[in-house]
Amino acid sequence: MESVAERSKMKDGSELVSDDSVTESRKSSRSSSCDSRSSSDNSSSAQLGWPIGKAANCLGNDGSEGKCKPTLNVESCDDDSKLKKHGSIVSEMEMMKERFAKLLLGEDMSGSGKGVCPALAISNAITNLCATVFGQLWRLEPLPPEKKTMWRREMEWLLCVSDYIVELIPSWQTFPDGSRLEVMTSRPRSDLIINLPALRKLDNMLLEILDGFTDTEFWYVDQGVIAPETDGSVSFQKAIQRQDDKWWLPVPRVPSGGLSEGMRKQLSYKRECASQILKAAMAINSIALAEMEVPDSYLETLPKV
Repeated sequence: MESVAERSKMKDGSELVSDDSVTESRKSSRSSSCDSRSSSDNSSSAQLGWPIGKAANCLGNDGSEGKCKPTLNVESCDDDSKLKKHGSIVSEMEMMKERFAKLLLGEDMSGSGKGVCPALAISNAITNLCATVFGQLWRLEPLPPEKKTMWRREMEWLLCVSDYIVELIPSWQTFPDGSRLEVMTSRPRSDLIINLPALRKLDNMLLEILDGFTDTEFWYVDQGVIAPETDGSVSFQKAIQRQDDKWWLPVPRVPSGGLSEGMRKQLSYKRECASQILKAAMAINSIALAEMEVPDSYLETLPKV
């Protein structure tokens, strides 16, 4: 009987061991299959050049089977940002080359020698840039960031030519042996040293005034649009009558009760600042024109007022 019991115990023990081994073998087979799948996926992605990170563990803490979560490849994101930054730098360089080529050729890209003088080419380029940036600004609102960046970047390109507009003045140079010799040295032209920083300051002041129109009590609507009310608390006033040749300009609107006292003071202050900026710019322009030597033959061709 004991031998029979021992044999039954051995049989039961062997069966238990066999059950555990089967369970462990199943788990190991599952983990190995998942690992083999992830390794095969990684190897195939590496062969194809896909920027996919390493797969996470396929088994949870309790040993149960879980989903393999892919991790974000930070290096690929950095590479993409570097490529975009490099592409923007290359495009800016190409744009700068085109601008300078146009200035050097006097706006005559054919190279036939029929271009204008460099001063007129720079003046026309600044006028065209101003029309591009501010030509569609019909509302009292901040300038879009891309246009503001474009304005400052291309103005720096056009004004960098002024670094080489110099005048020669006599000066004395002392040699090591103590002898002195009068030579001509170059320095930036005096009117550029005075006027260009002043114009830059006026330009920054104008941009700051536009940036201040963020939280305003007035708004704009296009002419011909019938919209009596946008909500229950705001009502539109009568449209301002404009000339027929300015039909594209938007119409300003204010609340039915009018603007608040603080908003009126703010608008009056900004209007006064803009008027002072205009007067200062016109004064600089008048001084620059007065110092220029204009031929009499050119003055005779101007229309008589």
